[in-house]
Amino acid sequence: MTVSIENIYEAQTILDGVIVSTPVIYDERLSKELGTTSFLKAECLQKSGSFKIRGAYNKIHRFSDDEMKRGVIAGSAGNHAQGVALAAALHNINATIVMPKHAPLTKVIATKNLGANVILHGETFDEAVAFSKQLCEEKGYIYVHAFDDDLIISGQGTIGLEIVRDIPDVSVIVVPIGGGGVISGTAIAAKSLNPKIRVIGVQAENCAPMKPSLEVGKPVDINFQATIADGIAVKSPGLKTLEIIGKYVDDIVTVSEEEIARGIFHCVQNSRLVVEGAGAAGLAALLAKKIDLEPEDTVCAVLCGGNIDANLLARILEQVLVRQGRYQILKLLVVDRPGMLAALLNHVAETGANVIEVFHRRAMWLAPLGRVGIEMLLEVRDDDHGIEVFNHLEEVGYHVEREGIGDWEE
Repeated sequence: MTVSIENIYEAQTILDGVIVSTPVIYDERLSKELGTTSFLKAECLQKSGSFKIRGAYNKIHRFSDDEMKRGVIAGSAGNHAQGVALAAALHNINATIVMPKHAPLTKVIATKNLGANVILHGETFDEAVAFSKQLCEEKGYIYVHAFDDDLIISGQGTIGLEIVRDIPDVSVIVVPIGGGGVISGTAIAAKSLNPKIRVIGVQAENCAPMKPSLEVGKPVDINFQATIADGIAVKSPGLKTLEIIGKYVDDIVTVSEEEIARGIFHCVQNSRLVVEGAGAAGLAALLAKKIDLEPEDTVCAVLCGGNIDANLLARILEQVLVRQGRYQILKLLVVDRPGMLAALLNHVAETGANVIEVFHRRAMWLAPLGRVGIEMLLEVRDDDHGIEVFNHLEEVGYHVEREGIGDWEE
């Protein structure tokens, strides 16, 4: 089977009443920044938290009675796990999911809560997949691939149908790429309906095998580096998806970890949407101006997942606030005497800054005897406000140092 627009329409019929037709949300802030009309396809609001239910349900729904009895198995970084687990539960069949040992805890728990048997194995997605295929042969399960399957691709392609239906004048669709299933289906659907639509793929810099694979005409296995976009951390694309992407996708760009973090922050701050790293990759590329656009373009970025661990989300938001100058760390010395800290904090209050944390440093700084080092984490309106705080403290007699953003070697 070669995936066609007809196959995607068939999937849409099967998925009717099962999935959420997720909204496309006009992003005013992004539109102003890019100078184009910009939308977000909020697939982070899909059942199971990502687009994966589309392909998984389309695949499992077509099983024979014998296949249903055998149960399913899949390897996944987390989102496909939940999609398969939910699709299996809706068909009342058993599901076994193999996930990397360091898969986000929130994705592991969510998959178990959907009734699947979860096995943690391997350091990467690809190692988990290899073990799941081994178990498939040993146990006689039916395998549900995360992306390199015609029915999976057809199911994911329903995203493209919805985008073109809801934004008839869309001219650019930006889609994250892991193994390539969602961009393959979306590109086939969009370009079948309007060949002039440009489809741009986005990969994380730390795991970006698609371009080198296209260059040599076959999947290549790259060295894996950790990324907050774990949902697209696939070391090698599929055979089917590579061929489709080579035919239908106009360009592929990469984004850094910092750029992905900014995309996540943008969704929370401006769109009130919780999006994981993989889901924010397309938006990140737009924010980083890595995609060529014209003022007359109408752009849609697919936010393909929202399954992010709460602790990671908190760290990302805090780090972006630091990079934007909203959080600042100031160091200074005060006389080691009662009331000196209170006086300092009163001066900070005069500027309208908010004190988040205060630390006393003596031995660690080798502060002069009779003085104590104070380190303050402050919340300010923006970088200009931070400069006002700094200057005010200098004017009232303190010598202040501002901690910069550290450069960490790996």
